[in-house]
Amino acid sequence: MEEGLGTSEQLPEDEGGDNEVDSEEAFDITCNGIESDGHQVLNVEANELEATTGQILEFESDEAEKNCEHVLDFESSDPRDNSHQLLEFHSNGLGGGDTTIIDDHTGSSPGKSYPPPVVGMEFESYEDAYNYYNCYAKELGFAIRVKSSWTKRNSKEKRGAVLCCNCEGFKTMKEANSRRKETRTGCLAMIRLRLVEPSRWRVDEVKLEHNHLFDPERVQNSKSHKKMDAGVKRKLEPAVDVEVRTIKLYRTPAVENLGYGSSDERAFSGQIDGSTRLKLKEGDTQVIYNFFCRMQLMRPNFFYIMDLNDEGYLKNVFWIDSRSRGAYAYFGDVVVVDTTCLSKKYDIPLLAFFGLNHHKQTLLLGCGLLADESFETYVWLLRAWLSCMSGRPPQSIITDRCMALQNAISEVFPRAQHRLNLSIILGSIFNTVGQVGESEVFREVLYNTVYNSLKVDEFEVAWEEMIHQFGFRGYGWLQSLYEDRERWAPIYMKDTFFAGISIDQPGEFMSPFFDGYVHKQTNLKEFFDIYDFVLQKMHQKEVLCDFESREFSPVLRTRCNYELQLSKLYTKEIFLKFQDEMALMSNCSGIAQIHANGPIITYIVKERGAQGDTGDARDFEVTYDKMGVEVRCICSCFNFKGYLCRHALSVLNYNSIEEIPNHYILTRWRKDFKRLYAPELGSSNIDISNPVQRFDHLHKRAMQVVDEGMTSQDHYMVAWQAFKESLNKVRLAADKHVS
Repeated sequence: MEEGLGTSEQLPEDEGGDNEVDSEEAFDITCNGIESDGHQVLNVEANELEATTGQILEFESDEAEKNCEHVLDFESSDPRDNSHQLLEFHSNGLGGGDTTIIDDHTGSSPGKSYPPPVVGMEFESYEDAYNYYNCYAKELGFAIRVKSSWTKRNSKEKRGAVLCCNCEGFKTMKEANSRRKETRTGCLAMIRLRLVEPSRWRVDEVKLEHNHLFDPERVQNSKSHKKMDAGVKRKLEPAVDVEVRTIKLYRTPAVENLGYGSSDERAFSGQIDGSTRLKLKEGDTQVIYNFFCRMQLMRPNFFYIMDLNDEGYLKNVFWIDSRSRGAYAYFGDVVVVDTTCLSKKYDIPLLAFFGLNHHKQTLLLGCGLLADESFETYVWLLRAWLSCMSGRPPQSIITDRCMALQNAISEVFPRAQHRLNLSIILGSIFNTVGQVGESEVFREVLYNTVYNSLKVDEFEVAWEEMIHQFGFRGYGWLQSLYEDRERWAPIYMKDTFFAGISIDQPGEFMSPFFDGYVHKQTNLKEFFDIYDFVLQKMHQKEVLCDFESREFSPVLRTRCNYELQLSKLYTKEIFLKFQDEMALMSNCSGIAQIHANGPIITYIVKERGAQGDTGDARDFEVTYDKMGVEVRCICSCFNFKGYLCRHALSVLNYNSIEEIPNHYILTRWRKDFKRLYAPELGSSNIDISNPVQRFDHLHKRAMQVVDEGMTSQDHYMVAWQAFKESLNKVRLAADKHVS
């Protein structure tokens, strides 16, 4: 079957009147080459693009000379006409930032990795979108074709298309007797593109999963990749051996102002101000420049990106190191966006992404300096961060009560569970109610309402009683907070995984990542001076806890086998918390079956009070599935904390389950799991004639050995011996070549 003749799909309702065309178009792909001149160039241009003019930021990194020289060049024919900004960042050169990038109009680059497509990704043209997906497919090892496309009625202007894996579908009855080998497997991998406005195409739907193995060598001969290679050969300059690869991040126009107008929730402006700039003091520009130079010299895979406004001034900055990107692969399920410095008007407009590691220690996942808290600024930042994480959004994301940030998360992470930071919410309540907030009686009532409600109606009744008891009826802010309760009250979040972040015991508060190091008057120079120290201290603390967990032999507090089982698997910090649950199993005195539906049985577990009193005993409903050995308690401890509660453990024990099932022992808490904090290596197909690709590939592989060698003295000695032997072999090969 000819490539490009796919099955047409139903058009969206708003495009139902358009003509549908099933065809594949060939586009030329060019490659920009940059000579290695041993310095770093920051080049900004403003070009008119029909109706929408884009501001382009090109960032190119070439560290062959390691001199960290930067040149800033800004050209604009008419910056006032720019209604959007288009961001491009490049990486080429030895040891340059380990960027994750999308190709705009370049050829493929086997040694670098293209991030997977994500919903919301935007391109300047259909050709750019097709070329990106084609390059991504070639690097991964599959071919693509146009499954369907549609145009405007009575026009040839393309309005949308579906690009799919070449293994999509199956042979038709007519083709079944063909001698050609069957290559289609019914693969569902695809992207759906839609023209949202002139010169702006958006990815509306993405399916990444393939049902077949990849074959990079075979797909080189596919029709789509042959066209790509032909375009490259026509337009490539023969003297250039370094490709420049580009990611484009459009900033979306801000939506209308939806601020609540409350004291703690920061509203945002619906207007895009092209002149907004980062508030820097004298000498801060040099401080930023020196910091980035120093970090790139110390950490070759350190990555940063700058955003300029319409007038060429610095607006936003984002940076991240390779260890943070590597750690995200293990602990990226729940991410906190820390805006403490922005909300409290610190001298430095700092934003930090962080999560929790296997010891429940905070783990930095990227930083930014922002000019403002507008919707478009947050969208730019989140998209830049997402691209660095290979397009993989978190399962859950936690923020403060900022409307602009909430809307940006809905735009960039539409499928992530977005929740508000309960620590901040409770702190705001205490501050808002004044002296009443200092009362132990009020704190006890509030904590009981928030943490001990097992059902929605219990929470709502308890909240109403609290409002009446303390005379809060006229507090409009508390009413608006109550209306937003589904984003912060634990009772509404039982299906959301939190890994112990934000929702824990009453009185416990989650501290900002740089708490104790950054204060209201801390300036940029002071912050950058302590930045690396803080990360090193966090790393050393993690290594020490790893060692303590491996050597940890706890004193068991029960005779239950569950405790012994997890003492060998969990890290010390997590096991001690789990051990507390085990000890409280003794308070779960009665288990009664109340309902059965085939293999699914519902129990009531009666738990005595803290002092063992039966007078304040509570009933917890636990559902148990015999077939899948799955258990769920109404308290939802597993989703909140990442390990089973005493009620669920009691039901498992009641059903004679000797060991906790593996699906309830999360890898993120295990002490016996090897973690290499290095970004994914991407494709292993490199051009060994290209010195840049040789360096990049060898450096990443060597960093894997370094990370492994750091884990213990024995590992260090093995790694050191391997390095010496490898160096001797390489020198021997060089001597033979010379002779």
